[in-house]
Amino acid sequence: MKQPRNPHTGRPRTAARVAAVQALFQAEQSGESVETVMDQFIRHRLGRLAGQEGYEDGRVETADVPLFARVLRCAATEAADLDEAIARHLAVGWGMPRLDPVLRAILRAAGAELRDGEGPPARVVIKEYMDIAHGFFSGEEPRFCNGVLDALARTLRAEEFVRP
Repeated sequence: MKQPRNPHTGRPRTAARVAAVQALFQAEQSGESVETVMDQFIRHRLGRLAGQEGYEDGRVETADVPLFARVLRCAATEAADLDEAIARHLAVGWGMPRLDPVLRAILRAAGAELRDGEGPPARVVIKEYMDIAHGFFSGEEPRFCNGVLDALARTLRAEEFVRP
């Protein structure tokens, strides 16, 4: 999986979201469980190692590990429901398997965070994952992602979109 063009240094929540997307991608591609990949990321890719600086070997020192774990656990435990909810907002004839695997990981991570409801407002979650999508894609994928996430957020957090 290619690394995003602009790693988000100094932004722990964004770093956690990028890592969550990468972990979901890795779990799908390797066939390993999300829990196994999450453990690998926490032990080998997140946080600072003594005597090392920066992003050696893809290490993300600033990631918010509790957010990373919460997104992955929700994505794993709610996988079928999340995929069904995402698929409802895809064009007729487009199922989850037809999506690019990185785009699928972005939608699943964002969907998990939107479903969780403990974090920031839906619009903030969408913006964060749009930034991630722009880091991985330069074509129409971010726009597509925005449309699906907006529709998904209006389903999962309808109360945030009601006008007074």
